[in-house]
Amino acid sequence: MIKRLITGAVLGTALMASQAALAADVTLRFGHLANEQNIWHQAAVRFKELVEENSDGRIEVQIFPNEQLGNEMDVINSIQLGTADITITGESLQNWAPKAAMMAVPYAFRDAEHLRQAVESEIGEQIEAQITERANLVPLAWFERGPRELTSNRPIRHPDDLDGLRLRVPNVPLFVDTWEALGARPTPMAFSEVFTALQQNTIQAQENPLSLIESASFNEVQDYVNLTGHVRSWIYVVIGRNRLESMPEDLQQIVRDAAQEMQTYQAELFEEDQQRLEQALQERGMEFIEVDTEAFAEKARPAVEAALDDEQRALFDAIQNL
Repeated sequence: MIKRLITGAVLGTALMASQAALAADVTLRFGHLANEQNIWHQAAVRFKELVEENSDGRIEVQIFPNEQLGNEMDVINSIQLGTADITITGESLQNWAPKAAMMAVPYAFRDAEHLRQAVESEIGEQIEAQITERANLVPLAWFERGPRELTSNRPIRHPDDLDGLRLRVPNVPLFVDTWEALGARPTPMAFSEVFTALQQNTIQAQENPLSLIESASFNEVQDYVNLTGHVRSWIYVVIGRNRLESMPEDLQQIVRDAAQEMQTYQAELFEEDQQRLEQALQERGMEFIEVDTEAFAEKARPAVEAALDDEQRALFDAIQNL
């Protein structure tokens, strides 16, 4: 009996030691707002696979989609407190780093290539450095977001076509000022109220990326997608600086390398998804309208520049001169 007890104890100890040997040295908690079907989540899963494989299990990445760790600001605060490690975030970072406001300034970028040049230039380096310094977050990778487009029940090709158009915008003062300068009548409104307001003709138009136009079924109450591309933006995958720097240098490099591969993977998914969205909305009856983007940008510029402080204005001018 005693022999069996001793044998069991030895086996139990050996099993516990084996499990401890298999346990990761570092566990990274990665929380974000997207659902499991979203390409951001798919990119996060790719990051997890790469990190765990390339670290031979020394790093475990736990992913929490659907705001399981809280909303965007909640997770940022958790990272700063050390209870979360990684998230996906955008222009909210301007709460700490004013230069991050460039991530949602109307008509800052002419097209997707112009945006890429800015993000990967000294301009992007300045934004990232300020985020690291003031928010204590290190950008690991960036993802392009779908441009915001205007939907309506009449085609809009030139700012003159906006005359008096009742347009829903998010409660962002810069967006309100920009659309007023363009000639529309912008109305801040919660996103959840937009479909009904369009249905009842309280408003006549709204603006959002194609992904939200599709998911909100705006095709049922809007006929046209006017390709204004008025806000082109990107988001960062960020990690807490203290967390990253607490890791051995070889593991830090594995995380950084995996993030770059994730960025490339997401860019491929993004291109495919944008094509799918355009085709899906056309199949549901929406007509895509080419607009005079130069005329829009020129008319909007005074309102945009007036909203920027000196530091942001210098960055905006640098982007225009790329």
